[in-house]
Amino acid sequence: MKYATAFAVMSGLCCAAAPAVVADDAAAAQPAPQTQAKAPDVARGFILKTVHAGGKDLRYSVYIPQAYDPAKPMPTIMFLNGMGEVGTDGIKQLSAGLAPNVMANPDKWPFIIVFPQKQTPNEDWDAYEPYAMAALAAVRADYNVDPARIYLTGISQGGHGAWAIGSMHTDIFAAIAPICGWGTEDIANKLAAAKTPIWMFHGGDDKTQAAGRSYAVEETYKMEKWLKAAGADYKMTIYPGVQHVSWNKAYGEENLYDWFLAHSKTQPSAK
Repeated sequence: MKYATAFAVMSGLCCAAAPAVVADDAAAAQPAPQTQAKAPDVARGFILKTVHAGGKDLRYSVYIPQAYDPAKPMPTIMFLNGMGEVGTDGIKQLSAGLAPNVMANPDKWPFIIVFPQKQTPNEDWDAYEPYAMAALAAVRADYNVDPARIYLTGISQGGHGAWAIGSMHTDIFAAIAPICGWGTEDIANKLAAAKTPIWMFHGGDDKTQAAGRSYAVEETYKMEKWLKAAGADYKMTIYPGVQHVSWNKAYGEENLYDWFLAHSKTQPSAK
């Protein structure tokens, strides 16, 4: 299958052993029972899977770190891609954002990571929320996910997705990290009411306009204004001189992994 070759090459960058690639069959489309998924021989690395959502079988990827122990609940991140990585192959979303940093620094990311893929450039992630959440639910069924430590992040269109989907599921996500996305006052109010910890990022010289939306740095300043007014738990990082690709700095230079792990649904958040 054509996906297996490309996927194995990308996976080999971060793992000594090539990970399993799930075949696109009926069995792969359904979440596996927990008793089966927690077997000690579970594959590690980046794994291509399929989930059934909205009447379709949709591909996504999941990263299982070498440190994964099926007997111990593991913190989990869901990453949402930007316009440049849209598609249906289930792996292009690994080419930018979080996955390249995980490949380069696997020891810094002791998380299961779920990578759904937005399929079209002109729809917001809001339209793909059922698919993203179905992929997360499948991973929770397949692996020992810590329900108190599930986090959400995304870049550009996925940055908006992190704002939007995070505000839809404040009961699930312990913290969110939107990067160069846009939000609304309503989203800010929902996140503030839920006391969801937020770390938002943007390039100081970002003037991006795409698919009829603004992804300029002013969008993050708007969110800061609304979050502050609502009494939200947030922090903001603006990179002077950086344009749209602020995710390399956010994932590569900040201790975002430690910040995620400092937050849990069962304990008070800390900035």
